[in-house]
Amino acid sequence: MTPALAPVRVATRGSLLATTQSEQIAVALRSLLGRQVELVEVRTHGDTDQQTPLTSFAGVGVFVTAVREALLRDEADVAVHSLKDLPTSASPGLRLAAVPVRADARDVLVARDGATLASLPVGARVGTGSPRRASQLLAIRPDLEIVAVRGNVDTRLRKVSDGQLDAVVLAHAGLARLDRLDAVSEVLEPDQMLPAPGQGALAVECREVETDLALLDALRVLDDVASRVAVTAERSLLATLEAGCSAPVGALATVTEIGGEVLVHLTGTVVSVDGRTQVRKSVTGAAGDAVAVGRELALDLLAATATGLRPVRGSAS
Repeated sequence: MTPALAPVRVATRGSLLATTQSEQIAVALRSLLGRQVELVEVRTHGDTDQQTPLTSFAGVGVFVTAVREALLRDEADVAVHSLKDLPTSASPGLRLAAVPVRADARDVLVARDGATLASLPVGARVGTGSPRRASQLLAIRPDLEIVAVRGNVDTRLRKVSDGQLDAVVLAHAGLARLDRLDAVSEVLEPDQMLPAPGQGALAVECREVETDLALLDALRVLDDVASRVAVTAERSLLATLEAGCSAPVGALATVTEIGGEVLVHLTGTVVSVDGRTQVRKSVTGAAGDAVAVGRELALDLLAATATGLRPVRGSAS
């Protein structure tokens, strides 16, 4: 009798959103492998410290380091992250095995009484923990009072429902995965607010040397070429700007086929913290040159950016 294969262990943060999106990957792996797949919850520094603003953490990877370490210690076989949380530098011993089909990358406004960004009262208090969102909000509505918030999705939504805030800005993808899109009062289009590089996408990592060939085959099936190309261009821009996810940098890439050629179109922005100055540019190139496309746009942005507006290193948002 053939012995049963050990369950595939999926390392994940312990938040409801993290476990929900990791379970989506687990369901796919169960179907592809015909094996048991179990979640391994890992507490990260970003989860245990809910009071410190993300911009105050030294370095990046506050939400991924502990999960990656569990994978390297062979406490898990794969790790699932929100791709926007991944540092742009390579992690020795690990590889990005799959970028599944990306969810909606846009941001959304959740406001009391269904208000839109335009209809919020003068001086409205809007919560976000992201300098990228804050700066772009102020570029549109300089009268707003931006309030730094942290915590899970329910915590942030509660701050609106109980009247502490007039609105919060969240990721469409996160609310969709939690089946909470009913709370959205407005979807913010990219011409209003560019998302964080990699927003809406998941990253599935495995060890660089993986001997489970069936698992590797399953991860290849989960990998979506267009999603990987898009986030590769966005992250190349971020890496070239030498900015963490909490810097006021937004980017969004789309992949299209024109005349038999697959192209990636990338738009990026750098915004001053007060929202008064914003540089936005776009570039298009071959999908196979996604890294070069991101680098080209980053250099264009830097060339057009005043010294005081340049992004600085920051922790993941």
